[in-house]
Formats: sequence, structure tokens, C-alpha cells
Amino acid sequence: ATGDPITQVYEASEKDVNLAVQAARKALEGPWKKLSASDRGKILWKIGDLILKYAEELAYLETLDSGKTIFESSKIDIPHTADVFHYYAGWADKIQGETIPVKGNFFNYTLREPVGVVAQIIPWNFPLSLASWKVAPALACGNTVILKPAEQTPLTALKLGEICQEAG
Repeated sequence: ATGDPITQVYEASEKDVNLAVQAARKALEGPWKKLSASDRGKILWKIGDLILKYAEELAYLETLDSGKTIFESSKIDIPHTADVFHYYAGWADKIQGETIPVKGNFFNYTLREPVGVVAQIIPWNFPLSLASWKVAPALACGNTVILKPAEQTPLTALKLGEICQEAG
């Protein structure tokens, strides 16, 4: 409301970005890759539940960061964000390939696999909701994510990172 800074956050250097990509690749090839789709779904569901657990703090951060009313943050944005993670939790084990009939003596199929490390840039106006729209489906599909929030509204993205760690 006043234009005064509310906090300072670290600005990543090129080296930091490269380290983040390396960490995301390591996770992709390590523990994340070893999870079944069902287990990924359980983690996404837990993220949704933790968003609801920390709803008051997230709403406060979203309001402080973006200038929204606390009503909009607490009654619309935060519940919607939890719903997005719960929704994609249900999709995690339903992403499948298919056999496609073709002419001739051929076996033709589609295999759906993670694309890998996904970089996502989030705008300032609905920071947590828009992050959920990108993060949840990417994780449901088995990818790992590097998230770059808007420099004007990074606080809920930082909290979302903590929540993801807590969820596993």
C-alpha cells in the first residue's frame, strides 16, 4: 500500500540457475523417477492438504505481496490453489500410453513419459494460483520443476517450495 519494501529476496545468478537445473535433473533421475505415478499423486494430494493447513499464512503472504484483499486471498486464491493440486493428484496415475491400430504388420503405440526439467515463469498478478496451474500438472506427469516467480511477488512461491519439501 505504501510502496515501501516488505522484505528482500535473493536474486539468482547464472551460476545459481545452473545449480538449480543440476539439482532438478538429479531429482528427476533419482528419487522422483523411482516414484510410481500413484505415489506422485499422493504427494500432490499432500501438497494440496498442506496448502489448506497453511492457508492463513499463505493468504497473508499473498495479500502482503500482491496487494489483494485478504478476502480474495483467503477465500478464493488459497482454496483454488489447493483444489488444483488435488485435481492433478487424481491425474497422476491416469496418464497412459495407448496402442493405435495401423494398416500392415506393425505395432504402434504411444508412450507418455516426463519431458524432464521444466522451467516455469510466474507472473505477478495471481502468483500462487498461477504457480499451481503450472507446477501441479508438471509434477503429475513426472517432471521436475524450476520456478521463477515474479520479482514483485515471490513470497508465496517461496512458501510453496517449503510446502513441496514438507510433502516429500
